[in-house]
Amino acid sequence: MDWVETLVVVVHVVIAVALVGLVLIQQGKGADAGAAFGGGASQTVFGSQGSGSFLTRMTTFLAVVFFVTSFSLAIFAKQRAEVAGQAGIPVVQESPRSSAPADVEQSESESGEPSDELPELE
Repeated sequence: MDWVETLVVVVHVVIAVALVGLVLIQQGKGADAGAAFGGGASQTVFGSQGSGSFLTRMTTFLAVVFFVTSFSLAIFAKQRAEVAGQAGIPVVQESPRSSAPADVEQSESESGEPSDELPELE
């Protein structure tokens, strides 16, 4: 099962880098208006319609794969946490606190007033 998780991590990183590259390659909405009036950007590799359709579809596909790999990695992390919990790792439990520390209660005199003596440390 460990090799599957490694494969998903590798695919996840490659998809993330590819998504960043695709987003940086794409032109903004304002660049299409200049191409309509005879700008040099109308001669593209992807045809006269421009690269919008192809790059948009590729970005959508890579985004879906990225979300699937993210979800898969979350499931792997949950399974590892459950296994670690069953391996005998102690769980920290907080004990309820009293309203006053024990040292203060012992240093009070019988009249209920605090004494001037400091409690001894052991």
